[in-house]
Formats: sequence, structure tokens, C-alpha cells
Amino acid sequence: MDMKKLLPVIILIAAGLLSGCAWFKHQPATGATSTTKPAPATTSAIVTPDDSLAAKVVSVNTVGRFVVLNFPEGRMPKPEQHFYLYRAGLKAAEVKIDGAPADTLIVADILTGDAQAGDTVRDQ
Repeated sequence: MDMKKLLPVIILIAAGLLSGCAWFKHQPATGATSTTKPAPATTSAIVTPDDSLAAKVVSVNTVGRFVVLNFPEGRMPKPEQHFYLYRAGLKAAEVKIDGAPADTLIVADILTGDAQAGDTVRDQ
């Protein structure tokens, strides 16, 4: 075939391919699929102080079903207040404060479960 006859066909094909590119929108190089919506604003975390009351089990009397709890100085519980004992992150018992504090120590009755020395005590 003669090159002079083939030239108009090549020009038409090239023009069609080049004009076809105008139908597609340019995608950013970052890999994002759309630039119509801005990225959501980052929200800052709200930090609140932990005002829960916590203690440690110092000793356990299994016969009398009571424990001796050691609270931080200046943060003693109210009489009859209920607490939960945790062992390895799992709830092990529920206790109720019974008696007056002596320094940082106070006695609590075991209501449910079992207690061991070293258990963590929390009001939640």
C-alpha cells in the first residue's frame, strides 16, 4: 500500500486517540481516587482524669470472709461502699467496706467470689 494513502488514516487514528484522553480526568500521583472531597479533619482526643478509687488486698481471712485493703494515703472509701476485686484483669469478687480505717488500711466483707492477697480493688 502506498504511504500517501496510509498517511490520512494514521492522522485520523492519532487524532482520535489524543482527543480521547480529554474525556478522562487527571488522577493525582498520590494514588487517591477522587479530589472532590477534602480529607476529614483530625479530631483531638478528650482526656479526662481518672478519679476512680483503687487499692490492693493486703490480707484475706477466708473463715471470716473479709479482706484488709490498703488504699492510697488521703483517699479512703466511704462506709458501706462496694468494690470489685480483680485478679489478672478478671473480676474475682465483690466486697463491701465494713469498719473504720486505720491509716491507709480498712476491712471489707467478701460478698461474692474469692479474694487473694495482691488482688487489685476498684470501685468500677
